[in-house]
Amino acid sequence: MREPTAPAYYDRRAPEYDDWYLGRGLFTDREREGFAAELDTVIRTLASLAPATTLDVACGTGFLTEHLPGVVTGLDASSRMLALARERLPSARLIEGDGLALPFPDDAFKRVLSGHFYGHLDRAQRSVFLREARRVAPELVLVDASRAASDVDELWQPRVLEDGSSWEVFKRYFRPAGLLAELGGGECLHAGTWFVVVRADR
Repeated sequence: MREPTAPAYYDRRAPEYDDWYLGRGLFTDREREGFAAELDTVIRTLASLAPATTLDVACGTGFLTEHLPGVVTGLDASSRMLALARERLPSARLIEGDGLALPFPDDAFKRVLSGHFYGHLDRAQRSVFLREARRVAPELVLVDASRAASDVDELWQPRVLEDGSSWEVFKRYFRPAGLLAELGGGECLHAGTWFVVVRADR
């Protein structure tokens, strides 16, 4: 299946999604020097943000969501991802919904965070996401993949899941300056081999 974002893919991937972060399953033998240490740095970076009412768009299993300070709402289009997030975050407000049509009124939050979602959006979808994110909150924090660990800026990436199903997923990799330019400015909170974290105000 070839879509920039496909809920069916994430439903199928949900049980193994955290393996990418934790180096398990299909990622057990993958060489990712410094990945675990950098992931810890990213988590500390998120945990150090000022507490705020936060919407985590495409929260997935809640892997990053649980480290966000303040009152947090998670939104995801995959019901299976949300089921796992509820196990991790039993008291959190978790909503099934479209990250490009946020089901919230203007200024419902102080911050929108999104991890590894923006990099799967095509040009038109990026414009919609940024408009929606800025509609519901004055601050945007993005966590995504670093260009330092990739030979290309973007590609359609083949992925095979543990159930044997094959998918193609649109994927972008970012340099901090380029990502901030797309957002119209802001600040880099982390720039590493594997992750980029930036913050921007509307």
